[in-house]
Amino acid sequence: MTDLTAVRVDTPGSPATARLLAEAARAVDAPDLVLAVSRNGVRTVHTGGSGEPGPVPRELRSYELGSASKPYTGLLLARLVAQGRVRYADRAADLLAPGFPVHPAVRRITLRHLLTHTSGLPGLPADFYPQAVPRWSTDPYGGYPADRVVRAFLRARPRHRPGTRWHYSNFAVSVLGHTLAAATGTPWEVLLHQQVLAPLGLDGTRVRPGPEGADAVGHRRDGTPVPALDTGGFTAAGAVRATPLDLLTFLEAHLADRPGGPDPRDAAPRDPTLDAALTDVCRPLLRRGLRHAHTHTLTWFHHPSPYGPVLFHAGATLGQQAFLGFRPDSGLAVAATATRRVHRADTFVATAYGLLAETP
Repeated sequence: MTDLTAVRVDTPGSPATARLLAEAARAVDAPDLVLAVSRNGVRTVHTGGSGEPGPVPRELRSYELGSASKPYTGLLLARLVAQGRVRYADRAADLLAPGFPVHPAVRRITLRHLLTHTSGLPGLPADFYPQAVPRWSTDPYGGYPADRVVRAFLRARPRHRPGTRWHYSNFAVSVLGHTLAAATGTPWEVLLHQQVLAPLGLDGTRVRPGPEGADAVGHRRDGTPVPALDTGGFTAAGAVRATPLDLLTFLEAHLADRPGGPDPRDAAPRDPTLDAALTDVCRPLLRRGLRHAHTHTLTWFHHPSPYGPVLFHAGATLGQQAFLGFRPDSGLAVAATATRRVHRADTFVATAYGLLAETP
């Protein structure tokens, strides 16, 4: 790492936190690395990496979130529910293709099942792999468009009865995005902007590549650059890209009006449906695993820690990684991005999680 001491903050920050982030950064090898912390609204941002910094500061570039996009889709669903436009118990097939003949198990799949990975659907459609494998390291999703995702859902045969088992599924969350678009008559990208990005002031967040130089460039393990991710028909599951500062803004919204969070008097009043949605996505909803030890909300993984519950989600693309997390009880939020593809011995997620769960 050649830039371990480069620290830039958009508020005075905390010298102690800056030292903590600089030390944590030593554990991660990536051309570009950003570790960003908000503690009761006070931000500290550490940037570093083995690559050249470039003309655009690292914390102002947009990074691919991969599966860390799902909390955005979850908040979108929760807000549409708060507005009365859909219900968690609505059946996806009825909204997506009314009257179309589907398998009985598919007919029972609700919007809640799709978001919480309890639909019984596989991680990806069975016919996804033949077209993806030949270009697995360059563009596996681009050749599988939205209409194909929808057709795969309508002809699916779920492995388990909906609501009975947890199985992580990009397929299911992607179907949710297309279902919300069909139910509202609005494209998912527009819905996300109207209901989530614009209300939260996330001007540095989008679902498509930005102007030249605005986006971070991902890398393979050998340091070779990779092209920007094309998610094809899987946009709701992994298309979001954002600057680290926008990631903190998104996380801070989940902390506002909660014990230890930012003073609500410091910000303009929010729409009550947005507040209701932010509360809904933080509420523990289901348990899974051995002795039901793993807890989940609608869209966040939910773990205990010595300092209160932590809510988080990680994501990875062909050449980038992201981590988002917060502690509702103590006003702490952590956002981290790196531009190197994940590998078996990768320390990125463990390092970011440690900052969230182990920092007093």
